[in-house]
Amino acid sequence: MRPMRGGGFGGFGGGTGLETTAAKLAVALVAGSLLFALTSGGGGRMLLLAPLEVVYGLRLWQPFTYAFIETSPLGVIFGALITWSIGGALEMSLGSRRLFVLAVGCTVGAGLLTVLLALVWPVLLGGAFAGGTVMTSILWVSYGLYIGRGPTNFWGIGLTGNMFAALGLGFILLSAAFGSFLSVLPDLLGLALAFLYVRGASPRTLWLRFNHKRLQRRLSARPKHLRVVNRNKPDRDQYLN
Repeated sequence: MRPMRGGGFGGFGGGTGLETTAAKLAVALVAGSLLFALTSGGGGRMLLLAPLEVVYGLRLWQPFTYAFIETSPLGVIFGALITWSIGGALEMSLGSRRLFVLAVGCTVGAGLLTVLLALVWPVLLGGAFAGGTVMTSILWVSYGLYIGRGPTNFWGIGLTGNMFAALGLGFILLSAAFGSFLSVLPDLLGLALAFLYVRGASPRTLWLRFNHKRLQRRLSARPKHLRVVNRNKPDRDQYLN
């Protein structure tokens, strides 16, 4: 199913109430960002993803909490609008559960991969990442990928879904050009996971494929000890019992 295209922010559809998962994620993003801003001088930094603290300080909640943190006012405003609008459009086609797995699951997965990479790439250990942009970028690019060659628009500019997805990737690469590649590494990892999820590589699908191949191997191995009975032989008593 393709996401519905209609009105709303930037020309996207979405629910108008707070009962949708997309709206709840948007509220969580605003609440988490405000909590970080009000406590950034104290415990607020513990909400960010700091691989050094996760590995050596055992702050295992950070790959989850960083997903709802934006560090600038514009980031909070546009992040909430994108999550509510584009997330709402995806939710109308994918359902609440799949939207949650896509938005939160891929963001958390990107955080965990960042921590794992830090073990072999020590320069990452000194970083601290906010994941609000990771989640909104995942929603943006996934929306475009689901539409594919179909039409959508970006504030009145006609685009295909694939062009819309490329635009989202371009924003991240532009941030890397003005900052550093390391600063957008979780974003790139999140987009890679989202691409796999959109193409059907969800954990459930991978598990089903694994079980299917395992069952095929077991079934193909069973007949090896069997022999074909020659029906032309007159005496077939040897095959009884």
